[in-house]
Amino acid sequence: MKYTYKTQGTCSTNIELDVEDNIVKEVAFWGGCNGNLQGISRLVTGMPVVKVIETLEGVRCGRRSTSCPDQLCKALHEMGY
Repeated sequence: MKYTYKTQGTCSTNIELDVEDNIVKEVAFWGGCNGNLQGISRLVTGMPVVKVIETLEGVRCGRRSTSCPDQLCKALHEMGY
C-alpha cells in the first residue's frame, strides 16, 4: 500500500512510503536532512513494520517532541499498523 503522510514538527514536510505484507518496501522523505533521511530510508527498507515502530517511535530531534523517524512511525500507525 502506497501512502503519503504530511509530517508535523519536523524539517521534512512529507513522507512517501510503500508497505506490503507488513514489510516496509520503500520510504522517501521530502525536505529535511537529506543524508540522514536517506540513511533511515535504507535502513528500514525490508524491515517488518513492527520492528520499525519498536526501534524508532519516540525518537526526538533536539528539544522538539518528535523527529523524522518518529513521524515515520506516526505515518505507519495512521496506515493501521
